[in-house]
Amino acid sequence: MKSKAQTVREYMNANPDATVGETAKKCKVTTQYVYQVKSDEKKRSAKKLGTPKLRMQASFDREPPAPEPISVLRITMEEPKTDNVNHPPHYKTGGIETIDFIEAKELGYHLGNVIKYVTRAKHKGAELEDLKKAQWYLERAIMKLHI
Repeated sequence: MKSKAQTVREYMNANPDATVGETAKKCKVTTQYVYQVKSDEKKRSAKKLGTPKLRMQASFDREPPAPEPISVLRITMEEPKTDNVNHPPHYKTGGIETIDFIEAKELGYHLGNVIKYVTRAKHKGAELEDLKKAQWYLERAIMKLHI
């Protein structure tokens, strides 16, 4: 019998583009549980890679090898590639994508947009505009309750 974690890992491996929300729903677990499994997997992968062990071998019957010439290593830093369509950086602030939270709480269109605009307001560059959009959607949600 497979554990919940194994089920989640297998689903993530078979569906690498699936969101955390989709994975949670398909595996019948919470999104927090999926995040924990992902975190554990990263730690496990890092442990597997580990640091290579060096083996020392002494040999006294010959001259030590001449040192190799020192070369200069130049490291250039590349900007990480961002996916502004599927996973924009301002959607992941705080470690969880806003859409995963909205889906987990089953907020629907109007309240989902309220959460979306509020959570990204400070990170997108148009804070006042995004807060006004959130207010507009909240007013629509309240208006629907009065009908």
